[in-house]
Amino acid sequence: MAIRTFDLNIVEVLENWEVEHALREVIANALDEQVISQTAEIEIFKDSQGAWHIRDFGRGLKIEHFTLNENEEKLNALSGVIGKFGVGLKDALATFHRRGIGVLIRSPFGTFRLKQEHKYGFNDIVTLHVEYDDSPNSMRGTEFILHGVTDTEVAKAKSLFLKFADEEILETTTYGQILRRKGNAARVYILGVFASEEPNFLFSYNITSLTDSMKKKLNRERLNVGRTTYADRVRAILKSAKSEIVEDILVDQVKRRAIGEQSDEMGWIEISQMALNLLHQRRKVVYFTEQEIQSRPNILDNVKSDGYEVVVITEQQKSKLQSQIEAGGPQVRTLEEYVREYNASFEYKFVDIQELTQEERRIYDLTPKILALVGLTPDRVPPIRISETMRVTTDDTEGVWDSSIPAIVIKRRKLSSLRDYAATLLHEVAHATTHTVDATREFERVLTDYLGQMSVAAIGN
Repeated sequence: MAIRTFDLNIVEVLENWEVEHALREVIANALDEQVISQTAEIEIFKDSQGAWHIRDFGRGLKIEHFTLNENEEKLNALSGVIGKFGVGLKDALATFHRRGIGVLIRSPFGTFRLKQEHKYGFNDIVTLHVEYDDSPNSMRGTEFILHGVTDTEVAKAKSLFLKFADEEILETTTYGQILRRKGNAARVYILGVFASEEPNFLFSYNITSLTDSMKKKLNRERLNVGRTTYADRVRAILKSAKSEIVEDILVDQVKRRAIGEQSDEMGWIEISQMALNLLHQRRKVVYFTEQEIQSRPNILDNVKSDGYEVVVITEQQKSKLQSQIEAGGPQVRTLEEYVREYNASFEYKFVDIQELTQEERRIYDLTPKILALVGLTPDRVPPIRISETMRVTTDDTEGVWDSSIPAIVIKRRKLSSLRDYAATLLHEVAHATTHTVDATREFERVLTDYLGQMSVAAIGN
């Protein structure tokens, strides 16, 4: 049995690390050992002398674990392993020493302490060493005994772990977990360790499947990680979500655009597209852009009359939905799709003029006189046809200018009243002869002109 020293060769000290960050690394190593060795839960406790203990019940720390190497066992391990980068332990020990924390480590393979000592062969250089007593200890696992650590620092360290953070897991996917957001900011965990806060994220996340790019970026620092490091993985987690609770929250986000309360996830086009598809599956909605609302008020009115809810989307979202439809993906009801459905909903059962009742024929035969009121003759307007039916989806449409026939079609029941027939006829004639649509200034101008001409005719008579 012998006592030897091992030079940690620490050149750069992480100035921004506090005691809780060093504790984080020790706890992470203990949790990893628990997973890999499939042993009992780790213990974190304070003894009667005020020292804090962090202990696992795995295979035990060896002197070679103080070298700066990637741990192949952890790199190849399945999910649940946190520290795969081989740097945490040495950085933690350097931080403890710099912050004045006493460190004693015990395992079946010996006892380890920190001390400053001259670098071998260089009497003018003092570096941090591990003093290693290789006398075996009768125990299982590894125990860190830390003097000078406060309760607050331990609490902060534990809060950096999903395991101790009391988070609610909403769904687990191939790429990670979706957590219910709580407090003033969402949290992003990477392999169960806190990485960053996101004030405007909809959910918190735990990323469990790392890309090669993420591994490189996380090689040393895992606190306050930038969004560019994990954004792609968060998107992948959301895109693979299937649970009803997550989908419900995403759907609610679509409508929040109108009040300016959308989360940052909705700024990712593929996530907003996913939410729009989900909303379309669950509700009677039609998607309009701001420009379409301004330019197609007549369609907007039809949409509302048909009992649909209008949802405003961006031009980019519209383009993405159109591409989806054209590629044979899920069909959603954009303005164009609604118009197609609207036109397809008309199903006529035409009535021959000879089949009209005597009273209906009397009113119908007044058509030239009605047209004359606005300065028109029958040869200047499209054919006028009478139908028993109009739309298969609703029966509140009384007349239409159908350019596909082309003809003005009026529902037969309008012939029960000269007033109703004349009003419907002139309304549709205005559409047919001027190519204007409802709820536009142009159409209002045409109707105003008709009113003027009819007034002149009435006064003259």
